[in-house]
Amino acid sequence: MVSTLSSLPHVPGTDPSSCILDTFRTAIAKRISERLPSLTIDQAYSGVDYGKKGVDFTVALPRFRLPGKPDELAKQVLADFQPDDFISSITHDKQFLHFQLNTASLIREVLNQIHALTYNSPSGKPSYGTNTSGAGKKIVIEFSSPNIAKSFHVGHLRSTIIGAFLVNLYKACGWDVTSVNYLGDWGTQFGMIASAFEKYGSQEELSKNAIKHLYDVYVKVTKDAEADPNVKIEAAKWFKRMEDGDESALANWREWRELSINKYIEEYERLNISFDRYTGESEVGKEWMDKAVERLDQLGLISDAKGAKLVDLEKWKLGKAVLRKADGTSIYLTRDIAGAIERWEKYQFDKMIYVVASQQDLHLAQFFQILKLMEFPWANRLEHVNYGMVLGMSTRKGTAVFLDQIIKEATLVMHEQMKRNEEKYNSIVDPEYVSQEVGITGIKIQDMAAKRINNYTFNWDRMLSFEGDTGPYLQYAHVRLTSMERKNPELLPLPPPAQIDTSSLSESGHARDITLLLGSYPDIVKTALKTHEPSGVVTFAFRLAHAISSAWETLVVKGEQDLEKARARLWLYICARDVLGAAMQLLSIRPLERM
Repeated sequence: MVSTLSSLPHVPGTDPSSCILDTFRTAIAKRISERLPSLTIDQAYSGVDYGKKGVDFTVALPRFRLPGKPDELAKQVLADFQPDDFISSITHDKQFLHFQLNTASLIREVLNQIHALTYNSPSGKPSYGTNTSGAGKKIVIEFSSPNIAKSFHVGHLRSTIIGAFLVNLYKACGWDVTSVNYLGDWGTQFGMIASAFEKYGSQEELSKNAIKHLYDVYVKVTKDAEADPNVKIEAAKWFKRMEDGDESALANWREWRELSINKYIEEYERLNISFDRYTGESEVGKEWMDKAVERLDQLGLISDAKGAKLVDLEKWKLGKAVLRKADGTSIYLTRDIAGAIERWEKYQFDKMIYVVASQQDLHLAQFFQILKLMEFPWANRLEHVNYGMVLGMSTRKGTAVFLDQIIKEATLVMHEQMKRNEEKYNSIVDPEYVSQEVGITGIKIQDMAAKRINNYTFNWDRMLSFEGDTGPYLQYAHVRLTSMERKNPELLPLPPPAQIDTSSLSESGHARDITLLLGSYPDIVKTALKTHEPSGVVTFAFRLAHAISSAWETLVVKGEQDLEKARARLWLYICARDVLGAAMQLLSIRPLERM
């Protein structure tokens, strides 16, 4: 449905067709620029910010650095103000001007836009909250990247959750995204496993769960190596054969890698995550590894230490980094350099992001600096998105952590909780699936709730509680909104938006709060693209869930005698469900309809 608001000048960088609040901000900017003629509408727009508690938008006058005192400027803006379809009031408070939007227009326009972009979007897919800022740009995002034969530990889990969010986020902003899982599928640990597989390996166990079995073999051979130094010597010889392309050494490794990837695909699918490409250290060609060492040598940055090659980055306060071991085998810094070059040749990206723990800050900084020294024009397109540690993550019995164990445990706990309400439990079609989804939501929300860089302590009780800001609480909020249609069949189907009278919603402070939040969602997405922080989206989802929870008692649908009121309220709740669901999907969570 087309907006009924009068037309306004266009401000570059705004798009009212995807974010209706841009229209209201433009109206505020127009008022300011007309009253303070030395400001253009674009300059005025840049000063319109969300207000605090109870204020829609605020303008801090000193930021414009205009001649004259803020009080004088405020008087000019306020002179003969008449409320219109955009702005209902302006108040002057010291250096600030506070603007309240016209409630009737706000509610009608926001709900219309959500409905139109969810059910009649040009792409055919729900698109409220998306934008086209990245149209025509390519990005490669590398994340998760576990080591085959080692446990998929919590650090990988964080990379996986944050990386999946970034993939969804960049897609929502119009970028052409390639997601890459760069497996640790090369290195001496394979020499270790290969040399001990005859002794400890079992084809049957391997085909059941390759990841776990290879890990078990690795643990046993590592123990052997502590007692017998020859074990490591044998393993190094074996890995050297792999590096030299010896087919008999590579055959087993290939099978292990393929079986492990198949198992990973299955585990990622449970997390609602997939990759465009599985690659690994093994796929990096030797050619660029050699070229990297050669180029840095020409630049006079290579030194020799007992046969190993080091690159000197002291000048950039990045220390010295090993590029090649004394026995001539590659090291992962060299493989990262070569891998980046090969990716540039393959994808010609506008940006490439590595989602890697903050413990690797130095490694990534060295790696990026080396590419700059090699004078690749695209070296400044690489970005490291880092994150802090997860402390104390183990199963409740305190044992080591594999991802599938954590998911099983979370599923089990949720299942037990759901059984406590027998009536609800019996109405669920697939309680096993629902408890798994709620458990996974708990894990993800706990991970994304705070700023990425913060360490956090993994807490089973907190994570799986329905009280407070947790994953299960968000799912419950979505389920409750979804049930509104089921509980009010007599109101369905709702008439087209143009025939729904929303004027009664203007009388409700709750409806207004919910609508303003819904209208801000496109901005939440744009901000997340700047910060790479999922926590902003999580905070938004909780604020929306709380606002809806406060409204249930007063904005009643079931039992409301006035049909127009009941329809308007149901429509508000449906729009809220659609936006909450979109935010959850952006966070890689599958919103549930029953639980």
